[in-house]
Amino acid sequence: MSPPTCSTWSPPRTRSCRACPSWSSGTWRVGTSPTRIEHCRRAGRPGPPAGSGPRRPNVAHPDARPSGKRSGDGLTRQQRRQRQIAEAVIDGGSIRIEDLAERFDVSVMTVHRDLDELEAHGLLRKTRGQATALASSLFESNARFRLGQQRAEKEALAQAALNLLEPGYSVFMDDSTTGVYLARLLPQRTPLTVITNFRGVIDELTDVPAITVFGLGGQYFAWCDAFMGDMTVAAIRNLRADIFVMSTSAITDGVCFHQHQDTVTFKRAMFDSAAQRILYVDHTKFGRRALHALLPLSEFDVVIVDRAAPADEMARLADLGVTVITAEPVDSVEATQ
Repeated sequence: MSPPTCSTWSPPRTRSCRACPSWSSGTWRVGTSPTRIEHCRRAGRPGPPAGSGPRRPNVAHPDARPSGKRSGDGLTRQQRRQRQIAEAVIDGGSIRIEDLAERFDVSVMTVHRDLDELEAHGLLRKTRGQATALASSLFESNARFRLGQQRAEKEALAQAALNLLEPGYSVFMDDSTTGVYLARLLPQRTPLTVITNFRGVIDELTDVPAITVFGLGGQYFAWCDAFMGDMTVAAIRNLRADIFVMSTSAITDGVCFHQHQDTVTFKRAMFDSAAQRILYVDHTKFGRRALHALLPLSEFDVVIVDRAAPADEMARLADLGVTVITAEPVDSVEATQ
């Protein structure tokens, strides 16, 4: 009996030859593997007649491995697609996985693999057939997503917090995205010293004259664009600041909560190391739930809220003797000046 040929050679997508089990399918990349004639000869079998059936181009070396092709932006096609998926989810809040597959013209399994990588970096999460950037009781939203939410309220909160700062202050700032809006206003209060673990604030203040920035190191977490962990907390405990300005993910029963214990730990350290403590929160934080208790609102010297804060929560704070400032919309403030 004559040895088998490659008459049953499968299409390039399978990267295998059913008649030649000795061929390692993981070695070759589609479009760069040997022709089927050369393959059969390498396996010790006679190839099919020349010119019969589809052929694929030769490679320079039989052990060559695929290399991701990069475009002018330095990203591979997969990396570019993952970035576009992250941007789509962050812009939309939540998107069905099947819609992502259709939008990017790839299989659902490919989207799942991309989302797994993005989720591992804290950019989003998968849940019940969709990808979401929205927060839950166990998951805080990505910093970029949060930065674009409630912009008007955050601008108002930042302006109200600025009014409590004086030139010459040293200021702890946490990883809340409202801090980015505050950082943009700080040149109005120079000189200042700012101590933070949040890259968003550091980037805003890097080239600002008369503002000294202390960047707290530690383990970097992409989802919040900040440094946390034991090294961060140790550095905080060796410092003392005039004021600490912070926000939180959720407020339940008059207590600040957050989804991540590491976040709770460094915020408590900043709280303990500051002479004055200010909390600024927009109305969406009230009634939201998160896992870890942080601090009671009654422990803060000042709580800044926006106009839409729930009336019952404001009454609760008044009963506790908490100083509450209602931030006016920035447009209204500018109109009165």
